[in-house]
Amino acid sequence: MAKGHQVALTLHHDLTRPNFTLVIGSNVPLLCLADSQPPARYIRSISGIPGPDGQTLFISSLSRARSEVYTCRASNSISSSHSSVDADITVSASLLTMWSLPAAVQLTSDANPLTTIQKLLARPTIAISQDTATEQRENVTFRCSTQDADVTIHWVFNDLPLVFRERVQLSTDGKTLTILTVQREDSGTYKCEAQAFHQVRSSAPTFLTVNYGPDPFEIKLESGVSRGEVVEVIEGSTVTFSVETQSHPPPAYTWFLPYDSIPPPTMSSFTIQAVSREHEGTYRCLVSNGATHLLRLGALKVRVLETLTKPHIVPPSLNLVENASSVALTCQTPHEGAGVLWLLRGQALLPSDHLVLSADNRSLVIHGLRRDDTGPYECEVWNWGSRARSEPFRLAMSYGPDRVDITSGSAPGVVGTVEAELNSSLTLQCRAESQPGAEFHWTLEQSTAVHAGQVLIIWALTWEHQGIYNCTASNPLTHLARSASVRVRVVGPQSSLSAGAIGGIAIGILAVIALSAGLGCFLYIRNARRLSREEAEDPIQEAATPTSEEEPHAESCSNWLSPMYANLPKPQGQVGVKKMLPPDPPEQFYEKEPPSVTPGNDSHGPRKPSPEITLDPLVPTLPKGNTESHYEVLVNPERNIYGQINPSV
Repeated sequence: MAKGHQVALTLHHDLTRPNFTLVIGSNVPLLCLADSQPPARYIRSISGIPGPDGQTLFISSLSRARSEVYTCRASNSISSSHSSVDADITVSASLLTMWSLPAAVQLTSDANPLTTIQKLLARPTIAISQDTATEQRENVTFRCSTQDADVTIHWVFNDLPLVFRERVQLSTDGKTLTILTVQREDSGTYKCEAQAFHQVRSSAPTFLTVNYGPDPFEIKLESGVSRGEVVEVIEGSTVTFSVETQSHPPPAYTWFLPYDSIPPPTMSSFTIQAVSREHEGTYRCLVSNGATHLLRLGALKVRVLETLTKPHIVPPSLNLVENASSVALTCQTPHEGAGVLWLLRGQALLPSDHLVLSADNRSLVIHGLRRDDTGPYECEVWNWGSRARSEPFRLAMSYGPDRVDITSGSAPGVVGTVEAELNSSLTLQCRAESQPGAEFHWTLEQSTAVHAGQVLIIWALTWEHQGIYNCTASNPLTHLARSASVRVRVVGPQSSLSAGAIGGIAIGILAVIALSAGLGCFLYIRNARRLSREEAEDPIQEAATPTSEEEPHAESCSNWLSPMYANLPKPQGQVGVKKMLPPDPPEQFYEKEPPSVTPGNDSHGPRKPSPEITLDPLVPTLPKGNTESHYEVLVNPERNIYGQINPSV
């Protein structure tokens, strides 16, 4: 190969390795070409030793005979594809150098022989209107200059083909690039490349700096919890304030704190150890950029949460009465930022028309008090770091009295009437549901006496204790009163025998008395008849007038029998004794008496009246004026019409 000629190698995957023979002392540029869009990147090596990168490799001043393997590797950064080719180069001392390639080798894309001879392109240069610009304020212009004609100019941004946008304009010949209203993303390295007949020459990189910022920012607080526009931290904890913003060049920071700090922080972050209430307030940070002359101010309000203490429920000042209009309970706590939760009987209170909470939950209003609204109530204050609960609170509510009930003795049932024996004791108890406990007063109808107390005890009942007793229960706070009454009956002492037994005994006693009286009269009459019969048999003997000693006896007998035999006519004066018919047997004079109830009969049936002894009429009533002192003949001499006395009674 002639001295100074260049060899072009076109990369194809099906190429067989070519061989080159060079003469000692020659200078040969070895050019590597590959079809690629964007232009490929070339990496070279000589016998495995990395060589300079680039499309052209100059082999100069070959001083000795040797053989080397030159490798060219082309890669596309966008498609990530690559290809390589090796060439064997032999340096010979002969003046006539020949080189040959295998017949199958095709080094060009159009199947023409690879070997071409052309001039290398000159390196282009870039001129920039200004290498530093302010975002959204200025325009920047790039101009690519080259000594070669008939070349194509391509622009590269950060080693990648430039993507044209609305703000990026290109001249007709492609040599002038203008960026309108630069943005921060326009900052970087720019190059222009000149391409002609499989050659690409790149300019030196030109760097454009775009100043921007600071952007808007927020102050961040570690170990804090955001509550709207406020960040809460727990007292005694360690907190760190920090600011993050986009800016070029880096900005300056100035902090304004709610407490004295000399000097104030000048970094993007700072830390407070063991934060306390004095650190509470609004923190501000001023961020400034000297290049863009922009300022940004951020603010953050910080609330330091104390360790919560137990709250207290403030009771109502008035006495509470059932069915009153309303009552308010207040949860008192010094922690303004703490939330409040109400509990009823240990469960979270559910608001309703009856139980109404205020907007901040610190007051509870109870409308229309009921007796089951006494509680207990609790209020709990809380924040995200701690919580504390009040002591249980019960409402002191007055109600009643409700229905009044009266009981007697130990019996649990309610009584309306009580019977008790004479001289026995009686205990009456009055009860009624009431808060506070009711006051009780006992009164007896038609009596002015009043007994105070829930229990009324009468130790010895008399007849005067009979009547209706009223018990009145009153509540001095509700001003309500209710009453109930009970009737008390006093009965005499009762015998151990039943009423039937007592009646039987009484009838038996009366029957015995009647029989005794009848028997006495019967004996008297029989003796009198015997005497009359004897006188009748003696015609000389006259009827004797009863002596004075006999008259009282007859009168006494007549009077004794009169209650028992009221059907007999009372004799008028003294009656003479005449001869009578033969006397009947004494057992036929009276009717049989029904059997009396024997003593000891314990019948519980109704008491029967004492039986009366009935007699048939014996003699008619004597006519007035008959003063004869003798008995007349019986009207009915038949004895079977007379009653008989049952001797067994």
